[in-house]
Amino acid sequence: MFRRHRRLRENKVIRGMVRETYLHTSDFIYPLFVVEGTNIKEEISSLEGNYHFSIDRLHEIVDEMREVGVRSVLLFGIPDHKDECGSGAYDDNGIVQKAVRKIKELDPEMFVITDVCMCEYTSHGHCGIVHDHHVDNDETLEYIAKIAVSHAKAGADMIAPSDMMDGRILAIRDALDENGFKNVSIMSYSAKYCSAFYGPFREAADSAPQFGDRKGYQMDPANVREAMLEIEDDIDEGADIIMVKPGMPYLDVIRLARDRYDVPIATYNVSGEYAMVKAAAKAGLIDEKRVALEMLTSLKRAGAKMIITYYSLQAARWIREER
Repeated sequence: MFRRHRRLRENKVIRGMVRETYLHTSDFIYPLFVVEGTNIKEEISSLEGNYHFSIDRLHEIVDEMREVGVRSVLLFGIPDHKDECGSGAYDDNGIVQKAVRKIKELDPEMFVITDVCMCEYTSHGHCGIVHDHHVDNDETLEYIAKIAVSHAKAGADMIAPSDMMDGRILAIRDALDENGFKNVSIMSYSAKYCSAFYGPFREAADSAPQFGDRKGYQMDPANVREAMLEIEDDIDEGADIIMVKPGMPYLDVIRLARDRYDVPIATYNVSGEYAMVKAAAKAGLIDEKRVALEMLTSLKRAGAKMIITYYSLQAARWIREER
């Protein structure tokens, strides 16, 4: 005798009843790029359907997010001025700080996460303080902590450090607590790989390094046991949520982390993943909706509780249509 598994695939109703993994709009975190200036809403050419917004037009995207039910945003700022120490990153009147205040004014219940790094703000494009073409880990921690406190002062709900410096979570947690921000949480880019899938983001955030690469601090794509060490250290140092980035090429890392650690896991469905689906759909090679939703479902199935994705708004609409 053999089992008739197909009985539970016979029609749409029974497939829905036995489905193990569902996407919800609450799973999504929308990456948002904010720029200086006025009356700016410019499409990012490498990220079709995503835009650079100036502060005075943020109401448009906030209204759209509210309409489709996406209630969390991850903020990236592109400043007018860059220097060796990334001073715009910790300026209390910097682009991200102004954006946080504006979003909270427009929608106090929007959950605002801020990316904490220095690459968008430094003239050299690296994620920390550079001496002799080398990123100084321990000196960078002082700046990363200052940035985090500045974002918290502006009203950020969660800090998301992406620099991959050793010890950054402890430095941020201590700085937040010492400045009265014990309730501001940390989502750490714990297993952030030095990936070729970040290409379109470099244009969106104007953050390409001016020399060398980031292999000295981001992770080798070949390693998974090392990722578990990074995650474990970040949890011990005070991370509330850990992240695996990118998403699709690292489903095994997400699953292993889910099996080992009892903290919420986020993943970043990065710019290259998004751009490839868009390009294939435009060429008529795939059904964009089906492929995008399958991709996002696979990330959740692997163990991600939340997904940072450029598909947030579009996927939210598709999910509503299906229901």
